[in-house]
Amino acid sequence: MTSHTGTTAPVTRYIHTHEGAVQTMAIHELSALLWRERELLDVLTFKLEEEQLLLTSGKSRWLPHGTKEVEQVLGHLAQASLARTIEAAVVAEVWGLPTDASLAELAAAAPEGAWAEVLTAHLTALTRQTALIKELRDSNEQYLRTAVRSTQESLADLNPAAAAGTYDAHGKTGQSAGSRIFDQQF
Repeated sequence: MTSHTGTTAPVTRYIHTHEGAVQTMAIHELSALLWRERELLDVLTFKLEEEQLLLTSGKSRWLPHGTKEVEQVLGHLAQASLARTIEAAVVAEVWGLPTDASLAELAAAAPEGAWAEVLTAHLTALTRQTALIKELRDSNEQYLRTAVRSTQESLADLNPAAAAGTYDAHGKTGQSAGSRIFDQQF
């Protein structure tokens, strides 16, 4: 499309406007995806705290349900992270950065306006949430190890010969695991 002077300025302006619209849409979409990821991290934090409450209260029968819910949130988080990575690559490309630019690099390269602050706030919140999740995960893992050790010790108390690792002449450990309450002839 040319103007009456024979130049292509209107086309260039249209393309420039189109690129601006793509840039605006991409950064808005990236911000929305970052909010979604933050919400999922909040849900993961809640689920890990819930799992910790089950561990500390001895309600181990509910642990499989809690673990399943944590795994579901992790699945949603993986999808959200992938979507965010793709959108961040689009923003990076529009801003003249490598497509694998980090969130910190995007914040540093953000054009004038509030986007640098918005991206920095997202980065700060994500970093804080990730640290909290790692702390909860490590704590829950320690509770689980303690529970396993306690269970092993309890089982060892029930069958001391087997726990000691001693074998009889036939290669079997200590006593057979018969009932202690009922008569053996049943």
